[in-house]
Amino acid sequence: MRGFSRGPIYEAPLSPVAAWSGRLGWFAVAVALLSIIIVRTGFLEIAPALATFAAALMFAGLAILLAFAAFVVIWRQGTRGLGRAVGGMLLGLALLAYPGYLAYRAHKLPAINDITTDTANPPRFGVLARLRPRGTSDYPGARVAELQHKAYPDIEALQYDAPVATAYKIALAVVTKRKWNILDAQPPAPGRPGDIEAVARTLIMGFRDDVVVRVTQAGNGARIDVRSASRYGTHDFGTNARRVASLLSEIDDAMDDALTAPARPTQQEKEPPPKKRPAPKKKR
Repeated sequence: MRGFSRGPIYEAPLSPVAAWSGRLGWFAVAVALLSIIIVRTGFLEIAPALATFAAALMFAGLAILLAFAAFVVIWRQGTRGLGRAVGGMLLGLALLAYPGYLAYRAHKLPAINDITTDTANPPRFGVLARLRPRGTSDYPGARVAELQHKAYPDIEALQYDAPVATAYKIALAVVTKRKWNILDAQPPAPGRPGDIEAVARTLIMGFRDDVVVRVTQAGNGARIDVRSASRYGTHDFGTNARRVASLLSEIDDAMDDALTAPARPTQQEKEPPPKKRPAPKKKR
């Protein structure tokens, strides 16, 4: 039998537009990770880190645009690269999703970055004041207080019929449990409230926010106030309000457990009294 010779197998060329979409998508991810590393390690100032992250978003947008252009080229010319174009588009959308969510929250929430349970006499930054940018340690004033009360009316101080020392101890335990960087902890003393100053980090970028917990005497009980403020920017996208609300809720649960828990028995209560031996009968 005569064999049949196979002709050359034709392979469609790779679309350059699709290839560049995939490359830009991965490059945008690398730049975004670099900006996160810069913020978390404090290697550079905040401005270069934000500029780096903005560049990552720009590359993500270009990857999406090139992906759509690649879809048109592949449809018309029959070239390869659909997988790379889809990958570049998905990477770009993944990077732009979180900033898009922040933009939505910025539209819904007021542009404030300092939240406290006591707007009339907010807790003051002591040690943290030396770490904050100049002019950001003082509370912004009545305008911010009014915006806070309208947006977050449920943020209020906690009050208990308990000793101040007990409230301070529980608040310190809750802050320690959250693994924040506690810079100063002053227990309450006669004529002086108890203060806890700590640094919290945001989840993704790791921005540093400053938190103060103040425990004061309120009649025969204790009052707990909290203040959380961002170091940079004018809009916190609701981060500080969520932090204050969750911290107050956790302290409140811990205080309820401590106040309702049964008292521990003392050493005398633990050991039963010795039994008296009956007096021996006298022999007649």
